[in-house]
Amino acid sequence: MLIIPAIDLKDGQCVRLRQGRMEDSTTFSDDPVAMAAKWVKAGCRRLHLVDLNGAFEGKPVNGDVVKDIARAYPKLPIQIGGGIRSEETIEAYLSAGVSYLIIGTKAVKEPAFVKQVCLHFPAHIIVGLDAQDGMVATDGWAEISEVQATDLARQFANDGVSAIVYTDIARDGMMQGVNVEATLAMAKASPIPVIASGGITNMNDIKALAAVSSQGILGAITGRAIYEGTLDVEEAQVYCDSLEK
Repeated sequence: MLIIPAIDLKDGQCVRLRQGRMEDSTTFSDDPVAMAAKWVKAGCRRLHLVDLNGAFEGKPVNGDVVKDIARAYPKLPIQIGGGIRSEETIEAYLSAGVSYLIIGTKAVKEPAFVKQVCLHFPAHIIVGLDAQDGMVATDGWAEISEVQATDLARQFANDGVSAIVYTDIARDGMMQGVNVEATLAMAKASPIPVIASGGITNMNDIKALAAVSSQGILGAITGRAIYEGTLDVEEAQVYCDSLEK
């Protein structure tokens, strides 16, 4: 199981939000490239970037910072979400060296778009499903739909999606523990590997996820915990690797 550090970008800075609220943000660094260097040094094998401004505006806003990180670490797989709603945006990010594009709002509102971009950009598309009480949220979590997250996951089962990033909004940035049950339910809903997100606080969460990771959980995204020091990236990845030996 991969431990995937998150770098959330707002106005060019590295921040963390609580439950997706832009007005409730904590700035951890004004140098996202240096922050990426910290996690690479700690042994991460993938980075999770989010263009928070882009998620709300529906188009990339912090694209230059993303490109700077990709340029600094050309061999590191990077996944980016936030405002990716066109093939042109996907092409631009892939050309910049990004490995995976996370389709969120557009996947909910236009599921056919996912199938289309999976055909055009095979092995590069991830679907981001953010849920509150099991229902999918869109537009930077500003809107809650009437679509069950697990039902939507099943729709994408045969489209060629590389992974699903599943975020429990209620847990995100709150340091209250990961929702293992909901993550596992998502993994069982379709054959697409799931990346857990939201609420990861310490090694207990990593151990709980790792214990069921063989059932379709590819990785765990962690943000506030690694910035506030309640989880060590290197320790967590070494633990996960030890289980696979």
